[in-house]
Amino acid sequence: MADKIKKKIAGLIDQTLLKPNSSNQEYLTLCKDAREWGFRTVCVEPYFVDQCVQYLEGTSTEVCTVIDFPKGLGDIERNLDDVEMVINEGAMEIDMVMDIDSFRLKKYDKVLTGIYSIVEAAAGRVVKVIIETCHWNDDEIKIACEIIKEAKAQFVKTSTGFSKNGAKVSQVKVIRQSVGDLFGVKASGGINSFNDAIKMIEAGANRIGTSSGVKIIEGINAG
Repeated sequence: MADKIKKKIAGLIDQTLLKPNSSNQEYLTLCKDAREWGFRTVCVEPYFVDQCVQYLEGTSTEVCTVIDFPKGLGDIERNLDDVEMVINEGAMEIDMVMDIDSFRLKKYDKVLTGIYSIVEAAAGRVVKVIIETCHWNDDEIKIACEIIKEAKAQFVKTSTGFSKNGAKVSQVKVIRQSVGDLFGVKASGGINSFNDAIKMIEAGANRIGTSSGVKIIEGINAG
């Protein structure tokens, strides 16, 4: 039973390495862990996509990368150049930050255009849109979710992990209620234990972004 639970939970984890100045050895370890545990993806900076694709060749783990991360500046032309690069290097999932300032200024059409342009450029690959929930109240989170659905992305993601706080259970619940049962919800930021992950899954997340994937899976045995 424990092995089945491990496999199921591992299949929901984007094992993440996005801290500045990470070494090649750290990326190698990231991919070795992903191979061992069967994580859904590794989530890495664009310039490490090619390296990780090579490390993970022949496994079920795919490579996810980030666009306009972590600030969400909304430079569409630059973002599209980055998307083209990472697709050419083998990325299969893209976590983009929505245009934070435009959203704050209620320029919702610009936010929508920025997301939709990346969805189109991704050509069927999974696009997760980071809304940075720590900045918004529940009503604003709902508006962001509506925009993301309209833009045809596949996931709403809570956080970059580089702002004042990450995922909160209450906000994951708001997102799930807003997007419905069939849409993707990724909780990320501050999820460091098996209990943390379970709380997010129970709240409605069907993907977990974390740098603590191994600790989470090992926590199943501890429980």
